Amino acid sequence: MVRINIESTWNFTSETSPLSMRVVISFLSEIQMAGTLASAADQAGMSYRHAWNLVDKWASFFGEPLVTRHRGRGTQLTPLGSKLVWADQHLRARLGPQLHNIARELEAELASLVPHIPPRIRMHAYHGFAISRVGDLLAQEPEVQIDLRYMSNQAALESLAARECEIAAVHLPHGSLRKRAAASFKSLLDPKLFQSIGLATRQIGLMVKQGNPKQILDLEALRSEGISIVNRDQGSGTRLLFDNLLAQSKIDGRLIAGYQRVETTHAAVAANVARDMADAGFGVRAAAVQFSLDFVHLVTEDCFFVCREPELRSPSVQRLIGIIRDKEYRASMETLPGFTVTDAGVVRPLQAFLSAHT
Repeated sequence: MVRINIESTWNFTSETSPLSMRVVISFLSEIQMAGTLASAADQAGMSYRHAWNLVDKWASFFGEPLVTRHRGRGTQLTPLGSKLVWADQHLRARLGPQLHNIARELEAELASLVPHIPPRIRMHAYHGFAISRVGDLLAQEPEVQIDLRYMSNQAALESLAARECEIAAVHLPHGSLRKRAAASFKSLLDPKLFQSIGLATRQIGLMVKQGNPKQILDLEALRSEGISIVNRDQGSGTRLLFDNLLAQSKIDGRLIAGYQRVETTHAAVAANVARDMADAGFGVRAAAVQFSLDFVHLVTEDCFFVCREPELRSPSVQRLIGIIRDKEYRASMETLPGFTVTDAGVVRPLQAFLSAHT
């Protein structure tokens, strides 16, 4: 089976040059992480001389350097270099789910023209760190026929109810809001007909600037003058959870500065806070750590799969369960701040799962 991966490239043009200049942002990211050009060149598989030639060429094109060397402190990105790395992170965070879905659609089109390709099990899932890790592991096993598409929590449940997919990946909060969230599940699915498969739990809360200079410690602080947020998109499970938390605290979200400004992923929200475009955003701890932000934990959520009983017996779903029970998945998830995998791969009736952790 053919696999497709769509990636972005950055090509710049100027009024003084008819030729475009391609900047390898991943190499700048390596410099930012490694702190030395030699280490970054080694990671990128290029010679030290070639690395400096690239850096010099980019500096000539832009009229100012993207990296600087400091005696005893290695190589660092300039503000321009840092801005390019942030812009690439923001782009990937915002467009990653859409590019993934386009790639899966193209794969399906190609598969329809190739004989003897077995049917694929359709998985519709929220976009998140745990699901991305599962997707990476599934991509390493060509015999596992699962077509993963990203969409909102609600849309995934609606697809499952309409039999537009065989398995859905969704999330559900612990605590007092669980009953309300479970009610929306029951309005679409009969819990007695479905099974749940544990994936992970995650911490979700407020992502704030490093050091939390404005002392944003709870939702009430978001109403303070001089504090603005970046929100999640309408219809996403995270936006619904945020609005329910605000309602529980009797806070009118429309009175919070920035409430109408939205991004479509946790990482994109974090990228906005990291670049001082907002003081806070609601998302998972892993996104906060990725962008060197502080985090105020508000809620723990279950991330899990839902499917009908017959789908559990399919070879692809059985292999999926095996993957998330395996030590490789668990070891991978241990590197994600705020995630735990104690129930990974545990199968139980959806009705029992919905009533847990209330």
